[in-house]
Amino acid sequence: MKLILLLWIVVCPCMAQTYQLRKEHDSLYWLNEWRLPYPIYQFQTGDVDGDGYTDAMVGVVKSTRFYPEKGKRLFIFKQVNGKVRPLWLGSKLGGILQDFRFADGLIRSLEMTRDSSYVVAAYKWSGFGMGFDHFIIKGTDKETATKYLEQ
Repeated sequence: MKLILLLWIVVCPCMAQTYQLRKEHDSLYWLNEWRLPYPIYQFQTGDVDGDGYTDAMVGVVKSTRFYPEKGKRLFIFKQVNGKVRPLWLGSKLGGILQDFRFADGLIRSLEMTRDSSYVVAAYKWSGFGMGFDHFIIKGTDKETATKYLEQ
């Protein structure tokens, strides 16, 4: 009688995905094998969409079809079968994006408003893209808002 041993490898959805951001020059970066031909101002990782996998949040500086002036944008990537794929390539959150952080399952953004005051807003994944959740602080100066962003 032959005994056949089957080895099943189960990949747990809670396993961390790995991302490497490599700089080739000031306006060309690589997120693993994904080419990012833009200046990068921020890089964070975390489970944005709540599926148990780690996502990559990359802050890029670029224009878009709807906003032709160069500005700070937020791109979110996942890994699918070991390859980096875009989850969301955002043109805009709320105000004029200055910076962001990922904390407690939310993206916190430092934004300038049209009247040149600052807000820190929290966004959560809404099925396709980021949806506004709440303001952490609004109508303040940049220094104060930055402190709230970092908390």
